[in-house]
Amino acid sequence: MIGEILCVGTELLLGDIVNTNAAFLSRQLAQLGIGVYHQTVVGDNPARLKQAVEEALDCSDLVIMTGGLGPTYDDITKEVTAAALGLPLVWNETAYERMQSYFARTGRVLTENNKKQAMAPEGSVVFQNDNGTAPGFAVERDGKTAILLPGPPSEMEPMFLRQVRPFLEGKTGLTFQSRTVHLFGIGESAAESILRDVMEAAQNPTVAPYAKTGEVQIRVTAAAENAEEAQKLLAPTVEKVCAMMDGYVYGVDVDSLQKAAISALKQAGLTAATAESLTGGGVSRRLTEVPGASAVFLGGVCSYTDEVKRRLLGVKEETLKAFGAVSAETALEMARGIRERTGADIGVSTTGVAGPDPSEGKPVGTVFVAVSCGWFEQVLPLQLARGTGNERERVRILSENHAIHSILQAVWKKEEGEKHAKDI
Repeated sequence: MIGEILCVGTELLLGDIVNTNAAFLSRQLAQLGIGVYHQTVVGDNPARLKQAVEEALDCSDLVIMTGGLGPTYDDITKEVTAAALGLPLVWNETAYERMQSYFARTGRVLTENNKKQAMAPEGSVVFQNDNGTAPGFAVERDGKTAILLPGPPSEMEPMFLRQVRPFLEGKTGLTFQSRTVHLFGIGESAAESILRDVMEAAQNPTVAPYAKTGEVQIRVTAAAENAEEAQKLLAPTVEKVCAMMDGYVYGVDVDSLQKAAISALKQAGLTAATAESLTGGGVSRRLTEVPGASAVFLGGVCSYTDEVKRRLLGVKEETLKAFGAVSAETALEMARGIRERTGADIGVSTTGVAGPDPSEGKPVGTVFVAVSCGWFEQVLPLQLARGTGNERERVRILSENHAIHSILQAVWKKEEGEKHAKDI
């Protein structure tokens, strides 16, 4: 089955709202075995919307539309789609009763224009809205299916998961399942060169690389009659990819570096703390984005001046004079200092030149990331600039990535040491 996603709203074209609906629906349709060949965004214009709907129905078996189901004059998705399919709009009493109940429950007044939301294309399946006023619809005609969903993600996503997905299941006879191997410390082209033979030979599952800022993801995708069979197909290929990329894998099916780090700290029963200069608290912020981080993250110091480095982190005056704030020596003393002062098992630090101008005679992108613990110490000298202009934010994000990955390395070193001791 070929699908198309059509998102309606002038605010999307203007960039006032980020189109997260398309990403959500793409993932969901992939799991259902529905290939998405096109994604379209169109404004609240009747003629252009009609053209987009007709073209989508002409090219695809399934068109899923979001937005334009509200009560105002410019909410025209339902009307235009019904006209394109040659269907009248008819009153749906159940939708109206649920709308009345929603307004009563939320203490609002149902106005006359809200009533148009209870109109449905004739013969359609109505998806009731438990989180708003606009119901959704599925219309099937001449072998084509059009599904209309509300635009707000807080309404669209639960409606899709609870009602639309069951409606679509069984129509394809296939489900697609993916697993993702997360790599750090290697670029996309280098990873692809190692995995090229596997990627070219793969049919089911398929193997494909995706580059993100500072990391690479290897997506392994299988198609089968059900999720269980697809997972069985995935397992050996994921294992093979991990073996071939040994040394670069930091997790499988993890959401982010920081979630992997917090999870590893919890499993190992270890704690961490941060001392940051150029990242300005970014490492701490990312770690504390993870629910439950307080169990393993003790705190951090944002030390932008030499005085704070000396007074709060214990960096020696002679170290700063001899090597400067942007140096391997200072980075290591920062990591040691935060570990000693907080009592954390692992201390990690960042110092460097984010730009836009050089500092201490060192070029933009010069960064040192240090990690200190009782069993392992390391300083990473990095050059993270590409020479393409103001890269301040990019340098900072990449520095945060390296710091968080250093926490993971420290945990792994501890586990390796314990395993070795047991073997002896």
